[in-house]
Amino acid sequence: MDASCARPAAGPPSQLPQVSQLPQQVSQPPQVPQQASRLPQRPAVTELRLSAFKSHRNAVFPLGPLTLFRGGSGSGKSSALQAYEVLARLAGGDTLEEALAPVAGGPSACVPQQARPDAQGRRGFRIGCTVTGPVGPVQLDVAVQAEPALRVVGERLTGSGQTLLSTALRDPGLRTVEAVWHTAGAVPVTRAPLPDDRLGTSLLPLRVAGKTAGQRMVLDAAEQVVVALRSVFPCDPRPELMRMPAAARDGMLRGACDNVAAVLGRTRHECAIRHGLLVTAAGAGCRGPVEGLTVEELDGGFLRAVLARKAGATTPLERLADGELRYLALCLVLLTGPGVLAVDQAAEVLPALQTLTVLADGLDRCLDERQARELVGLAARMCERGHIRLVGTVRGAAGEEAARAAGASVVDLGP
Repeated sequence: MDASCARPAAGPPSQLPQVSQLPQQVSQPPQVPQQASRLPQRPAVTELRLSAFKSHRNAVFPLGPLTLFRGGSGSGKSSALQAYEVLARLAGGDTLEEALAPVAGGPSACVPQQARPDAQGRRGFRIGCTVTGPVGPVQLDVAVQAEPALRVVGERLTGSGQTLLSTALRDPGLRTVEAVWHTAGAVPVTRAPLPDDRLGTSLLPLRVAGKTAGQRMVLDAAEQVVVALRSVFPCDPRPELMRMPAAARDGMLRGACDNVAAVLGRTRHECAIRHGLLVTAAGAGCRGPVEGLTVEELDGGFLRAVLARKAGATTPLERLADGELRYLALCLVLLTGPGVLAVDQAAEVLPALQTLTVLADGLDRCLDERQARELVGLAARMCERGHIRLVGTVRGAAGEEAARAAGASVVDLGP
């Protein structure tokens, strides 16, 4: 089903976000296709909210199994994925500084350009998401002060029609926030200080005993959010790095796919079916016939990947074009899963209850029309199975047309 969203109009300049400004309502989850309803219900991010982040204001984006943001340069496509990655890193236990490290320009670059500082010189941004899963839709909203000091100044976790956790900065001189979470016991709520540089939701399992029904509700909601956000793999293949040999022992694929040779050396023996699908995909997106994907051993324990051609001929990956390399790497990501990708999923939760989400900024970058159609088609087939989701950006018409033809959700941010 196609779900197009217009780019929201910019509102008045915002000051430092306060916890009182965070959304209170619980969003309804998107309609689930009939075939997906028979699958195990896994926590998944079904809505991204950018209340004030870079060029986005009061923006709400529904996310399906396959969602592609389209738009021209500067329309905010990459910003949406950056906000998603920041939430994922915070849920994984990163500090604010660590979570914002991949953002060019740092925390200040996340503040809307028109935002004016308050009387204390403070400016910030607000992001959030809805996670749908076994306990229903759960909302997480975070207000961050970027200037003059980086800190969380407000967080709210909402589910089952009530606030399960809220935090607020009470004393700017302390590096803590006051946290209040639902108890529903002899005392209705529990109050305690939490560090102001981490996501409180990810710390709840260490602070909540789970003795009352209210506490268990809080823990279930927090776990659902953390599991969904931690299962994220940001992927941006770098062709110039993919052409380099890789150490044979380096078998977990990184986001830049620079160690693709080592990963292929491992996966071609682990699952013949998936490797066969990858070979088929390579044949559909690379020039000339492809009969196999294999590796050659080099001195010093290094490997290089090669395409097997007819009559025993081979083509080393370093001889492929940038578009072919990006296409191959993204196909590999879609066909392998967390057991091969360098992603930090929740170890205490069964894999069958987790969904891997791939964040692919510039999904169709360097790809021709044929490659874009093949890649989006493969993504649609893999996402339909329910164990993988993809949120990406496209700019070319071929990528957008392929997405719509494959039934993907397309978020239109304008020219």
